[in-house]
Amino acid sequence: MSTVTVYSTQNCPYCRMAKAFLDKQAVTYTSIDVGTDAAAAQKMIALSGQRGVPVITVDDEVIVGFDSQRLNELFGTYAANETYDVLIVGAGPAGLTAGVYCARKLLKTLIVSDTIGGQALESWAIENYMGYRMITGEDLMKKFEEQVRTLDVRLELDRVSRIAPDETFFAVTTVSGAILKAKSLILTQGKQPKMLGVPGDEKYLGRGLSICATCDGPLYKGKKVVVVGGGNAAVQTAIEMSGIASSVSLIARSTIKADPVYVKKLETIKNITVHLHSQIAGLSGDRFLDRITIKTEGQPDQGIGVDGVFIETGWTPNTEILDGLVDLNERGEIIVDVDGRTSRPGVFAAGDVTSVKSKQIIIAAGEGAKAALEAFEYVMKTG
Repeated sequence: MSTVTVYSTQNCPYCRMAKAFLDKQAVTYTSIDVGTDAAAAQKMIALSGQRGVPVITVDDEVIVGFDSQRLNELFGTYAANETYDVLIVGAGPAGLTAGVYCARKLLKTLIVSDTIGGQALESWAIENYMGYRMITGEDLMKKFEEQVRTLDVRLELDRVSRIAPDETFFAVTTVSGAILKAKSLILTQGKQPKMLGVPGDEKYLGRGLSICATCDGPLYKGKKVVVVGGGNAAVQTAIEMSGIASSVSLIARSTIKADPVYVKKLETIKNITVHLHSQIAGLSGDRFLDRITIKTEGQPDQGIGVDGVFIETGWTPNTEILDGLVDLNERGEIIVDVDGRTSRPGVFAAGDVTSVKSKQIIIAAGEGAKAALEAFEYVMKTG
């Protein structure tokens, strides 16, 4: 039996998913909260070279992040030769809602996703979802997931790598090597975060550069941090990190474009410095990122020492796996009609990966419901 340890923080959704995967596979593991145990955090950094969670050790192997492919290789199992009425790619608000509606229509349903909750997981506070005055993204997605798990829906933590249509079914291949068949598809795989686009951003990812403040924020207690972006996510992250870090620099390419409620709160916090019309032009450091160069319009470049940088500059659609399966628009989003139908019969789409203009959790959930109802009609007509 392998010795498995999970280094995590309390509010990290990807840590929770790693543990849920191990629980499902009946793998015994030790969980260590590095957000509250500084000595354990230093041990994790020494083992992995990472200042980010989760980190999972399996005997002498170190797995960085929630690597669903590697975990499936080590511990995963799939039932062979099953065909589903509907296979849903992605488990964010749209995918989980679609799963509920498919189950209610008694469709044999499989959801495949390497995360549960999608982009919503990284919201510190959601104040515009009906029924809740305020709820974190993780807590809301937990409620979505709990409802799905009460129904006859199979939910697999894996990543789709290829989709191939034939005359009768869609053959879906995952990164762990599973080949799955379905009569219809609902694509809800959302978006992935943009990087800075400057030399070194891949080098320092997990080494002072983070794309998940809810995961890695506790590791920067009392540190100097930077948040990059000017929208709601960036401003929320700056506000939350101001209560953890000693100082926060918020760098916006143009102006602050967050909702007025967040801007008003931002203006009251003394340890946040805002840099408008600015961007990061350079990253430097030895083992870990410790300095950035800020370029501001009309001013000389400025170098500042930092302990961490959190990127909140936007997202790009996860459509690279489609390879001509359906039509995309100029932004790489899946083109859908008002009912979630794509250009290919039997393939439906919903959520942030689509051409629907507004990207909101409540809209994604509604679009997921519509796509599921259309998939039901398709399966009933085609048999």
